[in-house]
Amino acid sequence: MNVSFEKLTNPELTHVDVFNRWENNPELIPLTRPNQNQFELERQEILTLDKLTQRLKYTQIYLIYLDGQLIGEMNYMVDPSHLYKKESGTAWIGITIGEPQGRGKGIGYKAIQYLEEEIKKQGLYRVELGVFEFNIQAQNLYRKLGYEEIGRIEKFTFWQDKMWKDIRMEKYLIDS
Repeated sequence: MNVSFEKLTNPELTHVDVFNRWENNPELIPLTRPNQNQFELERQEILTLDKLTQRLKYTQIYLIYLDGQLIGEMNYMVDPSHLYKKESGTAWIGITIGEPQGRGKGIGYKAIQYLEEEIKKQGLYRVELGVFEFNIQAQNLYRKLGYEEIGRIEKFTFWQDKMWKDIRMEKYLIDS
């Protein structure tokens, strides 16, 4: 199993196609974006090459490959307005393992470790993230990586006919 990562600097239509497939996958939507109701949960979002290029102005995106095949992406932005703890110099991270063959193999663990190293290279030492309360697998991954819960936002996302909390977690990156 060969896992590799590549920073996305020059997006192409093939990237747009893959991102659109992942961002509109009914299995992934509940895990990757907050939704206020059933309509939003079923809503399709179309990403264009221009929108992806614009996204790169405020988000660092890294592609995740398994044996040469693109299986996911991870990203971070610095000091976004949605931080739970408004601490300057904070990286907000996200990860999507879009392809089923990339899930349950420890790739997310390796990917987050890689992303943390990239964040440290930028001189940032605090990471924050949000994980929906029903996503137990992701919560366990983040805890295993040293993230600690700092708060919960009530009625944050809709899934399975009810509203769920968003659990906010943080980690301070220190040199070992």
